[in-house]
Amino acid sequence: MVLAGAVVLLLAVGLVALMVGRPSSASSSARAAQSAAEGSADAGFARDMAIHHQQAVEMSFIVRDRTEDEDVRRLAYDIINTQANQRGMMLGWLEQWGLPKSSAEPPMTWMGHTMKPTGDGSLMPGMATTAELKELKAAEGKAAEVLFLQLMTVHHRAGVDMAQAGAEKAGTDVIRNLAKGMVNGQESEIGLMATMLKARGAQP
Repeated sequence: MVLAGAVVLLLAVGLVALMVGRPSSASSSARAAQSAAEGSADAGFARDMAIHHQQAVEMSFIVRDRTEDEDVRRLAYDIINTQANQRGMMLGWLEQWGLPKSSAEPPMTWMGHTMKPTGDGSLMPGMATTAELKELKAAEGKAAEVLFLQLMTVHHRAGVDMAQAGAEKAGTDVIRNLAKGMVNGQESEIGLMATMLKARGAQP
């Protein structure tokens, strides 16, 4: 009886270990659903928005050093932290999916858009040109604040359009949820920047 009980116990332990060690088909399917393929909207969005975010971070660093206004510096700090973090997430997902962080395809192909090189340094809608960035770097005080707020408003509007497309077209929850959060966050900042521009006697 003791031997039989021991055998039963060993079989039970082995069965539990097998169940724990082997992932369920449901969890495997969930992981598969969260992976993105080359040419997907998820991959295209992650690549393009990472580039878009990088310029927003760059402009925010520039204005942070060109003004002493605490409201503008606080906004710039928020954009730097939020968009640098989101950019890191998107590049991390591309790596997790085993996909390159860049593509030979023109920007926004995943949206069904055909982007033609403009030659002015602006890679996508809303992005500042090389000349505009140079102007921002040369400006100081109120002039720098106004130009930054105007450029970032245009930048955010285009970013919202891209994020809305990402939320609609993406096949993974991570991209859909991130894109929806971008829409809400950047629309809120567009409203804030309109108020800040008005206070400085300028228009978006």
